[in-house]
Amino acid sequence: MFTKQQTSQVRQKFWISFGKYMSPIPSSTGEKITWINYRTGVKFIQFKMDAGEMDASISIEIAAKDIATEELYFNHFKTFKNPLEASLGEKWNWVLSDGTTAEDTTTRIYTKLENVNIHNENDWPTIITFLKIRIIALDKFWNEYKDIFDMLN
Repeated sequence: MFTKQQTSQVRQKFWISFGKYMSPIPSSTGEKITWINYRTGVKFIQFKMDAGEMDASISIEIAAKDIATEELYFNHFKTFKNPLEASLGEKWNWVLSDGTTAEDTTTRIYTKLENVNIHNENDWPTIITFLKIRIIALDKFWNEYKDIFDMLN
């Protein structure tokens, strides 16, 4: 078991390594981008990456102040499900929050890589590859469809 401080240090070291690895890679528009803190430019929509002691994940998170707005954006994403999953090269999990349970307070579209541990540096190449492929694919999709989502604001 690791202390909170140890976990924080490992996470920081991992994300710095990931950022350095990704920094020379331009976005699909050819611009320099900060991959770790990917900015969608659309209110309520974020791309999030995480790595923990049991898995790594990447997600599109829709976080609005009310369920109706989240549902609007979620349904809008659903209309582009085929091009999104074609860009990603795989099917992702689609979860519309109902806001009733602590575990289900965020509407998200996500995928996970199981059985990896951020504390095991031998897992880092696997985690980095998993995240890299998917964030680049999300960027490509987003640069094609962002304007459509931007109109919902």
